[in-house]
Amino acid sequence: MNIAAFLKMSYGIYLVSTKKGDRLSGFVANTVFQVTSDPPKIAISCHKENASARVIEESGVFSVSVLDKDTDAGLIGLFGYHSGNEDEKFERIEYRIGTTGAPIIMSHAIAFFECEVVDKFDLGTHSLFIGKVIDCDMPHPEKDPLTYDYFRRELKLMAPERSPTYIDKNKLKKEHEKPVEVTGKDPGQEYICSVCGYVYDPIVGDEARGIPPGTPFEDLPDDWECPVCSAAKSLFISEN
Repeated sequence: MNIAAFLKMSYGIYLVSTKKGDRLSGFVANTVFQVTSDPPKIAISCHKENASARVIEESGVFSVSVLDKDTDAGLIGLFGYHSGNEDEKFERIEYRIGTTGAPIIMSHAIAFFECEVVDKFDLGTHSLFIGKVIDCDMPHPEKDPLTYDYFRRELKLMAPERSPTYIDKNKLKKEHEKPVEVTGKDPGQEYICSVCGYVYDPIVGDEARGIPPGTPFEDLPDDWECPVCSAAKSLFISEN
């Protein structure tokens, strides 16, 4: 079985959030899809061990924010690789409370949906929640949505381990990549974050953190961290 075939299925990248009492919770999801039109209902899949799964079940509400194509990796890392039990995620982002009482994440959101849970299915490792859409809007209709294909190919990220679409990268055959013409000194090989799968490409560098293109991984400062999940430099491994 060629498990790389699963990568050809289409997905978006979303932020799902919920609230029970004073507790806010949220996670990155790519398994979000409309299941009926009248009334409109949306299904989301959430790992049972995610803090958000329990909060959604207790509150009966959730929101889905559709992310734009230019969403920074830091936002995805915050909600994809940091547990709500350990990190006050919502203090770092823009959000508002919707009519259902669930928080709606507005940072990089081009559209959002507010939902009330009307059904739930046990999928073993995950729970599938069916939500009736109570309200929805498009804050930035002119922007393009972030897709999983772009997330994987351009941002060089993989789905978090608890994602329903997670694939162990060690089981994947190395994908064919277009050759990149390099002038001058070879900047060396790529390094992969063992926590989230982010790939440091020395040809590209990390300009957001002051690392210019052409900087070999070995020349990165010792305190440099993964721009997605904040893993230490020591947790990166050579692609080879």
